Amino acid sequence: MAPSCLRILTVVGARPQFIKAAVVSRAIADHNRQGVPPLIQEEIVHTGQHYDAQMSQVFFDELGLPAPAVNLGVGSGPHGQMTGRMLEKLEEIMHSRRPDWVLVYGDTNSTLAGALAAAKLHIPVAHVEAGLRSFNRQMPEEINRVLTDHLAQLHFCPTQTAMENLAREGITEGVFHVGDVMYDAAMLFAPIARQKSRLLETLHLQPKQYFLATIHRAENTDNPERLTGIWEGLNRLSKTRPVVVPLHPRTRHALQKCGLWELADTASGSNGLRIIEPVGFLDMIRLEESAALILTDSGGVQKEAYFHRVPCVTLREETEWLETVRTGWNRLVGTDPERIAQMAPWTPLEPITEYGDGQAARKVVAHFLGEHTL
Repeated sequence: MAPSCLRILTVVGARPQFIKAAVVSRAIADHNRQGVPPLIQEEIVHTGQHYDAQMSQVFFDELGLPAPAVNLGVGSGPHGQMTGRMLEKLEEIMHSRRPDWVLVYGDTNSTLAGALAAAKLHIPVAHVEAGLRSFNRQMPEEINRVLTDHLAQLHFCPTQTAMENLAREGITEGVFHVGDVMYDAAMLFAPIARQKSRLLETLHLQPKQYFLATIHRAENTDNPERLTGIWEGLNRLSKTRPVVVPLHPRTRHALQKCGLWELADTASGSNGLRIIEPVGFLDMIRLEESAALILTDSGGVQKEAYFHRVPCVTLREETEWLETVRTGWNRLVGTDPERIAQMAPWTPLEPITEYGDGQAARKVVAHFLGEHTL
């Protein structure tokens, strides 16, 4: 007979994971309130990959994500060093707690460290956002997601394309098309953001009269030529409308190192690059849905642009979210400053229906319960 409690250890470490985990944790709490066994006991471990308050704690506060049982405090560093520190500490946590499952999200170093530590201890791994592929092995995220999928026993795919990617790699067991938990989050928190966020007023921005840009991928921030192309393109684009840039700490450092920082114009009343500190999820939703155009190298922001029906320009040569390109919501421009500078809002071709019905988190919990009662 199956035990009455299912113990899940959730590993998170970066902004997108806090958001995804928040909606799954809500679905877990909803299940437990029904009182139908087995109840689910979830413990959250925060690796500390994002440690700045504006990149970390604010998301726990705004999203109602349960406080982490443990914060490893790993912080930043080279990929090998960061992942190694996480692996060492996560192994200790998992060995002492012996959960039934380890749940990981996305494609960060925290994702890989969580999956690898669990696999070494013979604890089954579940991966939310499984099956995504950019087919660019130069991206650290691509290595992380491929390895995690091959370590996992449960694969929760956001799209049919993701399922097909896994099948081509021989992964067909424990694969489920649940939809996108980020879509759940967008539907849940957008009305709250409209009610609570006052960021547009603070920045003196009018809806649909500005562009929004985010840059954080290592392939861009760690490559001076690519970063220069993006920054010059955004600077030229900002002569037509303000370009608001919530700036990742790593990107700020890279810009200063490359001598590009002086291009930033932080004036609040004119066109130009409007550099602001990283913002919480509710403020980011408000910025996204009110923008005329979004430019980003973030996979998550590409999808959020679609969720809020805003055309998106991706500052990369490829994307994991092929559906956004096929349907005309997303354009790949790389880092060519000329192409970036010529971007303007457009009318997308057609809707995307593959990201689910806003119930992805509930389906994730249902599949855990199904595995538990077998």
